Amino acid sequence: MTDARPGCIAHWTEMEEPDESHYPGDDELMSIGAPLGRRLGLTRIGIHHERLPPGRRTSFPHAESDEEEFVFVLEGTPDVWLDGVLHRLRPGDAVGLPAGTGVAHTFLNDTEEEVRLLVVGEASKPANRVIYPLHPDRPGPEERRWTDAPQQPLGGHDGLSARRRAGMAGR
Repeated sequence: MTDARPGCIAHWTEMEEPDESHYPGDDELMSIGAPLGRRLGLTRIGIHHERLPPGRRTSFPHAESDEEEFVFVLEGTPDVWLDGVLHRLRPGDAVGLPAGTGVAHTFLNDTEEEVRLLVVGEASKPANRVIYPLHPDRPGPEERRWTDAPQQPLGGHDGLSARRRAGMAGR
């Protein structure tokens, strides 16, 4: 057996990006990602390993018009936020997010332990549009905003982790 591994083999820790992921104009740190698919040369599917430290979420709640997403819980017990309602997950749980439904989602870690997620989805498509029901001014450029998304009733949860909410209350 040879020690040299080809470029299509790597450990997620070798691909993890710096802990600085946030939305433009906002200081909230999101999950820490390793873009496995892109770094391994895949062009049709996106595969990410996401670490979610306590008190963080993966994104602002959003829905996509043309890109499906699948999330598998590797470790920890995050909550998935679906249209304003939290659902507790555990290792081995899977969440399917079909494109075009208007169902908004994010994953929150309101525990004291790190969460690890495997996220699989379609590679970015030029036609994909996004809606952020709690941030109507996003995503910014008009051509990416999903203005005719199916309307979904929203539950009462604000999409924030308890730590983020507590930190905002002190501002």
